[in-house]
Amino acid sequence: MNDHDDPLLMDHEADGIRELDNKLPRWWVWLFNLTIVFSIIYLIYYHVIGDGRIMLAEYEREMKIGDALKSAALARFEKEMESLAPARDAAVLAEGKRIFDQMCAPCHRPDGGGLVGPNLTDDYWIHGGEFKNNLRIIYDGVPDKGMVTWKTLLKPAEIHAVGSYIYTLRGTNPPNPKPREDLAPKDTGPSEYE
Repeated sequence: MNDHDDPLLMDHEADGIRELDNKLPRWWVWLFNLTIVFSIIYLIYYHVIGDGRIMLAEYEREMKIGDALKSAALARFEKEMESLAPARDAAVLAEGKRIFDQMCAPCHRPDGGGLVGPNLTDDYWIHGGEFKNNLRIIYDGVPDKGMVTWKTLLKPAEIHAVGSYIYTLRGTNPPNPKPREDLAPKDTGPSEYE
């Protein structure tokens, strides 16, 4: 029997290779038909009727949930801020140092001696020297003086860690620290810290 007489071989060929006309397996044909039916239902449900949540709507829903959780955590931290004490845990202080070195050292120097920002090692604090005042400054920033509002960039636990680390810098003596900064100019009388 010659190849041209075989009923399974199709009439066309490419480079001497002839195509075999096999029937596809039934399960494959059914699976293919099911994918077509699924795609039609999917198209109607998500894009024609609009009942299904497409990715953008799902993203917006998840963002609302995330924003609500973040707002609740920030509100809880704001209430706790007044009564928080500096952390003494080595892991928390190490995390605070890491964040301080990355985010705060460009303005306050790695040793806290102050550059653009004030000296963090002395006892003269422009916005109050208590730990809660330090947390508030980190949290809200001081936009008038160029300090960023960190509550939008750091988590409450990170703000507490940085504040705790800064608290450990008090009383240290870095080389060439920035001079003391007072609230009142020197020629208008004594400051509130004198």
